[in-house]
Amino acid sequence: MVAPIVFMLATVSPSDVVGAITAAGAREAVRISFVASLAAVTVATLLGVPAGYGLSNLRSAWRSILLFVLVLPLGFPPVASGIMLLNAVSSRSIFGAFLSAHGLYLVDTLPGVALAEFFVSGSLVAITSCAAFRVLDPIYVESAKTLGASHWRIFWSVALPLALPNVATGILLAWLRAVGEYGATSIVAYHPASLPVALYVTLSAQGLRQAVALSYGFIFLAAIIVALQWCIRRRVV
Repeated sequence: MVAPIVFMLATVSPSDVVGAITAAGAREAVRISFVASLAAVTVATLLGVPAGYGLSNLRSAWRSILLFVLVLPLGFPPVASGIMLLNAVSSRSIFGAFLSAHGLYLVDTLPGVALAEFFVSGSLVAITSCAAFRVLDPIYVESAKTLGASHWRIFWSVALPLALPNVATGILLAWLRAVGEYGATSIVAYHPASLPVALYVTLSAQGLRQAVALSYGFIFLAAIIVALQWCIRRRVV
């Protein structure tokens, strides 16, 4: 597992990395990836964190069923996820035709990139949030209930602050998954090119060395996210 990373770090010079990242196409791909992935994870957070709290309070049978549904998109092959999304939002589908009639186009657009990234990563937020709320000591929630706090106030003032480190790590994991998504994104929105798509184009057009140099950024990005997760879960930050 370590060998490919070591080989890349040893064979690519810093000048190659700088040249690959500062190219006009790469800069635009980075911008598209960051905008789309942040939009996808923002929506996933707004929906997934409250959903995770609701799931944590459900009976075991219902919780298991809903978690099973949420896990399904994570198990689909990325290309299959893209094909399913394309079938749903293309202009030939009923839903896609409705969106097109109202001026909203998802195929080969920036919103389409965000949609693909949301589909393959969004459920991670709900799943990890559910797990984070489930491990809380119930005495805090029960005490808040006895004091007359509403469910919303318990969630916002008691449960969320206590579970926030684990919730935040789940959000970061979902974002890392979204920003690196290629399969579904390439099917739904090959243009505008996100960074993973730009990597494939670079490999096809300029060869392995340039693609490896452009991949350099993903290693640092993954290392930063993993380190930040470690710090948050141990309350270093």
